[in-house]
Amino acid sequence: MTAPAVHLFRLLRWGRILARHGALRGIERNPAAPAALRRLCRIARLGARVPKVPAYADAFQAIGPAAIKLGQTLATRPDLVGEVAARDLLRLQDALPPVPYGDICAVMEASFGGKPLDSLFASIDPEPIGAASIAQVHRAVTTDGRQVAIKVIRPGVEAEFTRAIDTYEWAAAQAEQMGGEVARLRPRLVIDTFKRWTLRELDLRREAASASELAQSMRAEPDFVVPEIDWQRTTGRVLTLEWIDGIKLSNRAGLIAAGHDLPALSQKLVRAFLRQAIAEGFFHADMHQGNLFALADGRVAAIDFGIMGRIDRRARVWLAEILYGLITGNYARVAEIHFEAGYVPPHHSVAEFATALRAVGEPVRGVPVKDMSVGTMLDSLFNITRDFDMQTQPHLLLLQKTMVMVEGVATGLDPDVNLWEVGAPFIGEWIRTELGPEAAIADRLVNDLRTFARLPQLIRNIERRYPDPGGAPPTPPLREIEVIRVGGGWRYALVALASAAAAVAGTLALA
Repeated sequence: MTAPAVHLFRLLRWGRILARHGALRGIERNPAAPAALRRLCRIARLGARVPKVPAYADAFQAIGPAAIKLGQTLATRPDLVGEVAARDLLRLQDALPPVPYGDICAVMEASFGGKPLDSLFASIDPEPIGAASIAQVHRAVTTDGRQVAIKVIRPGVEAEFTRAIDTYEWAAAQAEQMGGEVARLRPRLVIDTFKRWTLRELDLRREAASASELAQSMRAEPDFVVPEIDWQRTTGRVLTLEWIDGIKLSNRAGLIAAGHDLPALSQKLVRAFLRQAIAEGFFHADMHQGNLFALADGRVAAIDFGIMGRIDRRARVWLAEILYGLITGNYARVAEIHFEAGYVPPHHSVAEFATALRAVGEPVRGVPVKDMSVGTMLDSLFNITRDFDMQTQPHLLLLQKTMVMVEGVATGLDPDVNLWEVGAPFIGEWIRTELGPEAAIADRLVNDLRTFARLPQLIRNIERRYPDPGGAPPTPPLREIEVIRVGGGWRYALVALASAAAAVAGTLALA
């Protein structure tokens, strides 16, 4: 277990870097932040030359690979870091200097159990086509002549991320116990989500499985392509998949020169995202322009499946009704759904919440994205969450971040696209399918059959709880007794005394 002093040293070093980039200014000036946290931020910037305009993305980039990934996670939490910081953190492109090709070959050979690479690949381009904080990618040709991309985990990255995440968890626990607004925002949950994303990305078999699952779920959407996984050449540290030969959606000039229908590409992207999020409940959560390509036949292809989101059917029904209610202006139903889902505590008024939603929804209904301020809309939504004591829902935050990302890509292709209009037919049809009379009857039959199937086990449980009176009586539960630790008491007293003295000294120093 890492000592608190080590955590504090790391946090002080990272805090100085953040302060030099002006990234702590928002916390210092936020009256909702705990006073102790604001004082720590002021200490961190002592003697630092703070720029007038904070450079959040540059600060996380300067700290290192783990911080880059954390910054990308915080970009999904404007309620936690502020709208300005979240928007700037979206600049984090995960680009790092590449690892020497010899080191990459050593990782691949070790991952394949010492098998020679020439027995798997006819050729590998030593120049990487991309180098990120966790892995880098090389183009290759397999021994059977297929064009593939090879993604390889960078050497030593697992140990670096483990150390950083350990300190992030410790810091989040200290911050959350301060209570107030920080506790409501649940920083420990943020770090736990980040940890799960990172562990998934560090095991490339998980990413391969995610790509395979997404491809299977998107068969009903032929205009969206997921590259095929080469499982025989994939391990925990090496991912081999089909090479995608297309034009990045960020290359607008290239798309036009190739004769692509940009509005059609925009609508295909939006529809593919809605199918993933609403119909399937499993979505690509990193759909930025660099991960999306237009193929020669007009289809849209995606790569990089390290971050995926999942929503269960119950949450998807609520989400679909919320989106459809905002599209159609049925704010009363949207408010009711929030209360039914438990997102809003019951002591608040449904009618007041509906009015607050109307203030957010009405200004954007029927307005093209180019005339809509997504940042202003999100800021209004987060104000509502604070006013109505809504706790953070991680799956919805990830979905919201992805929705903003997809909206940005779609707008880049077609500035006049209207996500409400594109999404309304799809969402409306899904709601009719999932919530119509036939679906209700089918759900009732399934639930009844499941209950009937549990009856034998229920009877056995009752028999175990209430055995035959003629048998031996059950053994009564033992009384719980607090175990007292004997010996070493002076050590605990000394630690407590030292902690109290340090707390008093710290308070006097910060006063």
